[in-house]
Amino acid sequence: MSDPFAKIPSGAQVQPTHYHVSIADDKVNELKQLVKLGRVGPPTYESTQKEHNYGVSHKWLTDAKAAWVDFDWRAAEKHINSFNHWTLPIKDEKGDFTIHFTGLFSSKPDAVPVVMLHGWPGSFLEFLKILSILKERYTPETLPYHVIVPSLPGYAFSDKPPLDKDFGIRDVSRIVNSLMVQLGFGGGYIAQGGDIGSRISRVLAATYDECKAAHLNFCLMSEPATAQGEVSDAEKKGLERAKDFDKLGTAYALMHATRPSTIGLILSSSPLALLAWVGEKFLSWSDEDPPLEEILTSVSLYWLTDSFPTSIFPYRQRFDPDYPGAHDHPKWKISKPLGYSWFPFELAPIPVSWVKTTGNLVFWRDHERGGHFAALERPGDLLKDFGEFVEQISKDGSLKIHAAAAVQNSTVTRYNASQFRSPLTKSSTNMSLPNPPDRCCADPRPLFDNTEGAHDTLSAAADRENMERAGIGDRRG
Repeated sequence: MSDPFAKIPSGAQVQPTHYHVSIADDKVNELKQLVKLGRVGPPTYESTQKEHNYGVSHKWLTDAKAAWVDFDWRAAEKHINSFNHWTLPIKDEKGDFTIHFTGLFSSKPDAVPVVMLHGWPGSFLEFLKILSILKERYTPETLPYHVIVPSLPGYAFSDKPPLDKDFGIRDVSRIVNSLMVQLGFGGGYIAQGGDIGSRISRVLAATYDECKAAHLNFCLMSEPATAQGEVSDAEKKGLERAKDFDKLGTAYALMHATRPSTIGLILSSSPLALLAWVGEKFLSWSDEDPPLEEILTSVSLYWLTDSFPTSIFPYRQRFDPDYPGAHDHPKWKISKPLGYSWFPFELAPIPVSWVKTTGNLVFWRDHERGGHFAALERPGDLLKDFGEFVEQISKDGSLKIHAAAAVQNSTVTRYNASQFRSPLTKSSTNMSLPNPPDRCCADPRPLFDNTEGAHDTLSAAADRENMERAGIGDRRG
């Protein structure tokens, strides 16, 4: 390929196959016809409210349907194909999987590998803005990271989970680790994730030697018994938001967890039903309503790849005793460097001192804006946080990665913090970096005193998955 960001590191064990996104004409035409023929239900008291307190409104779905009829998937596909895509076969104990990923490869011999992990109802699309910023800011020779953005099994262009075996977060984590090793990053990489991606990142960091650190922008958990000190006003407001989230936004998660077959079949039978179900989440879980085109692109991707019924399997695991990737379970405590970004309109913005009890928290930052889809809503903020996290753990010597180009020779690279610092403060011509946040620090704040009512908000461990991605109600908190 001619794209300079597509050069695979010489340490790769397997050469990935270039992938071009091209949905068949008959599927695209069928979607358009189904949308056109789809019927929006009658208006009701609940569906005529101005806010999204009861879900999407009749007006929003009617307007979205009209826009979807005229939506140009080929234009969206062209934008998607402006990024490099590959597939790689993974042999796993649960079977053989072909995993799709997009991303950027650096020509720097000491570039840090990072895997960025989406959740539900997200996809690799969430990280395209970050890839754009990196391509604009760096050349292949100066890019400080190898950035890998996979489609999780069951999503988009990756293979679906097996029909004859149970499949969960542990399996996804094992496959993601295999992907990174096959690409030549067995000497070490960093995991970054939100939503389900945060749980996968936690499992990777807690389980696999190859994963050297993790950065999270979601850390749903109960109040730890060891919490001490004072909670900030912003964090108090975040806990109130979590309380609303617990009360008003959990029905969808119970359906995913207890009746995944039923909801999967229902939402695979009607594009408008899928749009209502998923569109609601983008509206309620974001700081500001995202552009309708972004929602339609995401929902179209789900429909055209039959992803919805195969994407909700992690919800069933809320009943597992050790709840894979649960942020407050001792089994998944991270001893490696951990970073955390706090966004005020997240579903449950967790205080940093709570997060400290889940691992070796060495970097944190809170923000004034941003919600559940941080990579999509605030790509500059999230990228800046990640870059400074890498700078911090490089400076203190805790990041030790075998360079990707020399993995086979076991050459240890010690990272110079300056290689990450300056470029991350440059302005992008298309996307500006954020104003300085209220508080940021390389070292986390001390634990704080128990906040009145906070324990009731998040104390029921059995309800974690139930709460994980809900947010129906006033998202302004």
